[in-house]
Amino acid sequence: MRNLAKRVIFQTLNDKRSVALILIAPLLILTLVYFLLGDSDYVPVVVLDENAQTQLVEAFEAETLDVRLDTVDNPVGYLEDNKDVDAIFEATQEGTTITLREPSTKSSKAVREIQAALSALNPAADIEMNYVYGEEGQSTFDSFGYVFLSLFSFFFVFILSAMALVKERSGGTLERLLMTPIKRGQVILGYTLGYGVFAVVQSVFIVLYTIYVLGLTSLGNIGWVFLVMILMAGTAVLFGATISVFARSELQVVQMIPFTIIPQVFFSGLIPLELIPYGLGNLSYIMPIFYGATAIKEVMVYGSGFAGIWGYVLGLIVYAGVLYMLNMRALGKYRGH
Repeated sequence: MRNLAKRVIFQTLNDKRSVALILIAPLLILTLVYFLLGDSDYVPVVVLDENAQTQLVEAFEAETLDVRLDTVDNPVGYLEDNKDVDAIFEATQEGTTITLREPSTKSSKAVREIQAALSALNPAADIEMNYVYGEEGQSTFDSFGYVFLSLFSFFFVFILSAMALVKERSGGTLERLLMTPIKRGQVILGYTLGYGVFAVVQSVFIVLYTIYVLGLTSLGNIGWVFLVMILMAGTAVLFGATISVFARSELQVVQMIPFTIIPQVFFSGLIPLELIPYGLGNLSYIMPIFYGATAIKEVMVYGSGFAGIWGYVLGLIVYAGVLYMLNMRALGKYRGH
């Protein structure tokens, strides 16, 4: 027993990836969480009527709010046209109303600051909350279901392709394939199309099950959701192929997940990018899950069509193209042997 324990210890110490997984990965993820969930310097933007009383404006400006004065005839339309505005405050004889874009962390921060301003003027004020998208009291799944669609689509295809390619490389199948006249690009496309078939089937099942069984609402055409999910899955295959270059076994693929997949979870939409301090939100632009999750949110939450998601679709295509070129270069060394 003692000898077996010693052998396991020395084998683990000789595997740099295992040591990194045990010692470095937890520290890296905890540090990332520390920065992402730290105090945000975001200041909510609130619009008041341009004829609002001076006392009310001064109370709002005393809080952490960016106060703007404007004429608002239709709060819903105003918020749809001005995406930088978080809330519209209206005080009439009928009552006090706050109109927000959607239930989110940003909206919650705006409401807290507004309530703090009102507490000095009228602590007993009854406030009515309205949302352009979603509704008050909706479940967490209704708020973040689109994130899990993109995460599951990407993660499981990534695992499948990365492990399978590592197995083919370690078994010598890939090297024998490259000894034939087949081109490197054809090899990559072949793997992508092969695993892409399963990815398409998976995407269809996930979307249909989530919408028609779990009841996740989609305001837009689910055809665009299918398109984004398929692009996500294709990118995941290429991402898995790229990661497999640095792994010699299936275990090493798993060891890379804390460094390759988990950081993307934090930038997938679970935390609004505007609330991430120190400008770390800009890291989302180098992560494929961000493009997929944001595009799916545009369709399912905001009801957007292609005009609202084309930029994110283009981002996925460009990302897939970069991964394709990297895989081409990686396969070159095997052909060289």
